[in-house]
Amino acid sequence: MCQHQPRCPDALAPDHQAARVVATHPEQGWSLLCNGVVLFDDAGELLPDGRAVPPQPMYLLAAA
Repeated sequence: MCQHQPRCPDALAPDHQAARVVATHPEQGWSLLCNGVVLFDDAGELLPDGRAVPPQPMYLLAAA
């Protein structure tokens, strides 16, 4: 899916949130990344395979 050089991280890679934003809808609270991941403003995610990743508390995100 990604045409960028260097390629964006895969949707299942640990750093998948580093992919480029290809569409954003701040009024609806979500952005689509190049790797197919949908990021929500509350830090939740929807992966390309349909799995939902619930928002993580900020202290867990900082420790990762």
